[in-house]
Amino acid sequence: MAEQYYAKKKYNYAQQLFEEIFPYLKGTNRFEDMYFKYAYTSYYQEDYANAENLFKSFVETFPNSSKAEEAEYMRAYSFYQQSPRVELDQTNTQKSIALMQVFINQHPNSARVKEATKIIDEGRAKLEEKEFKAAQQYYNLGFYRAAAVAYSSLMETYPESERADEYKLNIIKSYYKFAQMSIPERQVERFEKVLSEVEDFNDRFTDSKLATEANNYKTLSSNNIKNIKDEQAKKATQL
Repeated sequence: MAEQYYAKKKYNYAQQLFEEIFPYLKGTNRFEDMYFKYAYTSYYQEDYANAENLFKSFVETFPNSSKAEEAEYMRAYSFYQQSPRVELDQTNTQKSIALMQVFINQHPNSARVKEATKIIDEGRAKLEEKEFKAAQQYYNLGFYRAAAVAYSSLMETYPESERADEYKLNIIKSYYKFAQMSIPERQVERFEKVLSEVEDFNDRFTDSKLATEANNYKTLSSNNIKNIKDEQAKKATQL
């Protein structure tokens, strides 16, 4: 009856019966197949947390099974299914990435490698977007130094990102805003930091469409430094 319910996709009923016959099939040659289907009953009912644990248990119990590769993949995929929207905690996204990478390393010739790679890329894009939103929030709230640090961390974590020049421009903008808000005694060194970041931008992103905007901050910072130094010289003369 459990097999029939499973075949008819009545997974709740199949699951209950599988649980009841566990003690009688354990140790027999039918237990492996039953346990594998039991793990899938949780998955098909979208109980991904339990499915992950059951697929993990299956691999530990039957490491030499012909179904072990699929169970390893499905464990990682169960974490992927629990990956929430960007704004929420991304622990399950990180776990799915890690386990998919382990799967690829252990089964480089598997037909599932292509899909596993796609899921890793998708997960990394989600983590990148979450970090970007956090940095942007610092900027929007006026915490410009924290924003600059957050964008710098984002670039270090995702150096090959298609948005790397955008992140670098945001670093420049953040440091410029930070310099503007600084006390007069610290403004020159902080505008010089902007100049340094613009120089780094031009070295890294020679063909960026954002270069003009980045260099505008170089001009603004240079003018601010000149004005500050002129004012300081004027005050010194008056003394």
